[in-house]
Amino acid sequence: MSGHSKWSTIKHKKGILDARKGVLFTKLSREITVAAKSGDSDPELNFRLRLAIDNAKSQNMPKDNIDRAIAKGSGNNTGGADNFEEITYEGIGPGGVGIIIQTLTDNKNRSAASVRSTITRAGGTFASTGAVSWNFEQKGQIVMTVADGDPELIALDTIDQGAEDFDILDKIIEITCSYTNLSNIQKEIQKNDSVTIDKAELALVPNSTVSLDKSQSSQTLKLLDELEDLDDVQKVFTNANFDDESIEMYSKTS
Repeated sequence: MSGHSKWSTIKHKKGILDARKGVLFTKLSREITVAAKSGDSDPELNFRLRLAIDNAKSQNMPKDNIDRAIAKGSGNNTGGADNFEEITYEGIGPGGVGIIIQTLTDNKNRSAASVRSTITRAGGTFASTGAVSWNFEQKGQIVMTVADGDPELIALDTIDQGAEDFDILDKIIEITCSYTNLSNIQKEIQKNDSVTIDKAELALVPNSTVSLDKSQSSQTLKLLDELEDLDDVQKVFTNANFDDESIEMYSKTS
């Protein structure tokens, strides 16, 4: 949508991932461990593990860290895998936006309490299962940075490759596709030397979005930041759309 951007694109624009490398590596390791535990330890035979490893590499996570996380999940280390549970929470934020929070936790009471308090402190509501998720469906999502060329033309090329939609913020492109087509499109994009894939993942994408005023945008962006910072939180999804002016203002103050 011209003039508007999604949270997943904005956080790359803000450089959140680079600024929080220590927290990021912990979350990436956790995802690799759980992916290895839930399936084959060979990434060629385990799609979720392959995505987790690719994302870790794109964030310059050391190979030793990746190997340790795989070994931990597959039981090939002395400590074994931690007993993490995958738990999803839902909430209603400022302006009535829907928020989905995916966690990996070894203490569900702790994670529920921290997510609930973060949402309610921002004036939102901790919602029951299904209250928000009915509006979302699972898709493949790729975020990439353009080093050379016209981002819109590059994004349009991905449509020819099977992408369903795209969002552009400066030199950052986020494409959405069928989750079954994610791997094929990722391979096609990797053939283009003018772009770098920052992340390829399974994501929850809203069927309808909510546009916010400047005050609501600021409150919601702050809330999403705080949720992302929680130790147990892996991913945050929302159906909020933010206008460019609100993004610029928040980037300067956050």
